[in-house]
Amino acid sequence: MPRPTEPHPGTRQASAASGSVGPVSGEAGAALARFAQELAESAGSADNRVVVAHSARNRFRGLISKVTRDTVMAQVEIQAGPHRFVSLLSRDATDELGLEPGMLAVATIKATNVSVDIPHSG
Repeated sequence: MPRPTEPHPGTRQASAASGSVGPVSGEAGAALARFAQELAESAGSADNRVVVAHSARNRFRGLISKVTRDTVMAQVEIQAGPHRFVSLLSRDATDELGLEPGMLAVATIKATNVSVDIPHSG
């Protein structure tokens, strides 16, 4: 199986010059979905072997879609199915973890505050 940083056979890579990654459809989209599923299955219980117990229950396995580094902080975006998670963490932590687009990652959410908004009806 290819490493996460290598393109999966049959998929297209987005141009870094464009600065954005649009939706992938058709055969390429199906290949990308299979690749994401293979990565998730290959991770299997590997992350569970390291963590014996965890208080956060909201864990979303996905692919890192974007990493933006600044001098002190970094922004990491994870696409987990239809959900997009954005995390702000230190540049040092991002570099130490070697976070790059295309890597498999788990977004763990432990919220102390949740805001509920009611949309305007009509």
